[in-house]
Amino acid sequence: MSANLYQDHLTTRKNQEAQAVQLLVELNTLANKGVNVLFFGNRIALNLVDIIAHHDKNALNIADTLAFATALNDQNLSHTTVDLGQALKSGKQADSFTSGDEVPATDVVLYGFGRIGRILARLLMSRPASDKGLQLKAIVVRPAGEADLEKRASLLERDSVHGWFDGSVVVDKANSGIIANGRFIKVIYATDPSEIDYTSYGIDNALIIDNTGKWKDEAGLGKHLQSKGAKKVLLTAPASGDIKNIVYNVNDDTIGSDTIVSAASCTTNAITPTLKLLNDKYGIENGHMETIHAFTNDQNLVDNHHKAERRGRAATLNMVMTSTGAAKAVSKAIPELKGKLSGSSVRVPTPNVSLAILNLNFKNPVNSSDELNAFIKEASQSEQWQAQIAYSDSDEAVSTDFVGCEKVAIWDAKSTLAQDNRAVMYLWYDNEMGYSTQVLRVAETMAKNA
Repeated sequence: MSANLYQDHLTTRKNQEAQAVQLLVELNTLANKGVNVLFFGNRIALNLVDIIAHHDKNALNIADTLAFATALNDQNLSHTTVDLGQALKSGKQADSFTSGDEVPATDVVLYGFGRIGRILARLLMSRPASDKGLQLKAIVVRPAGEADLEKRASLLERDSVHGWFDGSVVVDKANSGIIANGRFIKVIYATDPSEIDYTSYGIDNALIIDNTGKWKDEAGLGKHLQSKGAKKVLLTAPASGDIKNIVYNVNDDTIGSDTIVSAASCTTNAITPTLKLLNDKYGIENGHMETIHAFTNDQNLVDNHHKAERRGRAATLNMVMTSTGAAKAVSKAIPELKGKLSGSSVRVPTPNVSLAILNLNFKNPVNSSDELNAFIKEASQSEQWQAQIAYSDSDEAVSTDFVGCEKVAIWDAKSTLAQDNRAVMYLWYDNEMGYSTQVLRVAETMAKNA
């Protein structure tokens, strides 16, 4: 690289950093007014590197975003969502946005603090501090021994897959709680949902997010509603009986005033938005879904007795054939696909990020892989689907590239096979982070439908 070219790059970077500093001020001001700012469906981390990377990736100038954000602040907007990337792309003006209704505070309790519970806590605590919207007030865990608070806090702070928590985590032993990013989270010990009086902890009309998977029917989940101070229940697993299985942006409009709702499974959330797109465009006759799924903590680390078939074998050493209800569960979100899809699963020795393979027959011809890829790419860049579907066309993409991805599925364009009326398609998904973002979207919808 010549000295002049190097100097040009350095000058450009310095200018970007100076503009990003100014943009940070505007974005913080918007956040304090309750404006949820996105960039092509992505949350913007309020740091220079993230802001510059977003602009470089999408070939946009920070100066243009800065001008737009400043104009939004001049409008004195509040309680609304603005996608800066989409606004700049479509040529919208700042005065085309209006303030929304003030979002009331909703107390949230995480019942269970395993993989999904801790990811939900991280996501909630990474949001700007506010007294509106979802407010994580407590976690409920089974009674444990000495130093349990310290262990819970450490598990929130340190994660072998997702790395360190972005912020501070402090144990408040005197009040039996954890302070994360300055916000107090009560730790409640209980063995049964119905025995808790949440009002005694200053919690009322709470949304209980059950991520234990222990109860999946109305009788079991209904125990939560027997607790004083609990109002609604959201299950982070497929539900049985008449409980609605919700995939956000597909059938969340059916939630209504339901007091018990399921956010379905990570795999159902990963495949359903894409299946809806494909069915609307080409019409799905039938097909099969295979998920190559990261191992989970319901498997054994070493060979040992297990009530389920094959799951007793060492998870970190084996590919394990198992079943999945994801394909069948899709029909709860897209009724016209009932009976058209079969499904199976293979657990593999990776701790996170899974892969769904869709083998489908269509009513209308797909013609080519390029046509199908172009269709999904356009959808992934639309305001309607950008928060759920991402698009990858890299020859080098592997599973760890998608750790931490908040999109519910990533279309692997290089693997698409399509001819005539048949196609085989591959969807990556962070089965922890991507799913958890969908859970919170369902939670927000339930909170609004008070």
